[in-house]
Amino acid sequence: MADEPEVISVGTRLPEHVLPPISRTTLALFAGASGDHNPIHVDIDFARSASMQDVFAHGMLSMAYLAQLLTGWVPQAQLRSWRARFVSITPVGAVVSCNGEVVELFEVDGERRARLKILATIGGDVQTLAGEAEVALP
Repeated sequence: MADEPEVISVGTRLPEHVLPPISRTTLALFAGASGDHNPIHVDIDFARSASMQDVFAHGMLSMAYLAQLLTGWVPQAQLRSWRARFVSITPVGAVVSCNGEVVELFEVDGERRARLKILATIGGDVQTLAGEAEVALP
């Protein structure tokens, strides 16, 4: 029996996207790749001078992880829009989990679309990013 296509409805959950713990190497590599060399993300002495216990992840790193969640569910060409707001910091060593859920189905100019609620969390329940995306459906 062939695999049946996924029936997408309000409440459909995207497969969870869980990343390895954030390491200092990850932060250094992301700083180099993104061009964001803010020392709060890579220099512990600087972070401590800013009253932080340690460096913490770039918010845009978690945005990239949310993009991986979305493009793991639909091809990039089907993304119509997405946005997120930063809710809290992601410390070194945190495990980021990205989740999404269909909250609305609608049509635009004959194209079937889904609106998704998307989240990045750490520690199981601490939101670090919250947002939404709009994708075209097959």
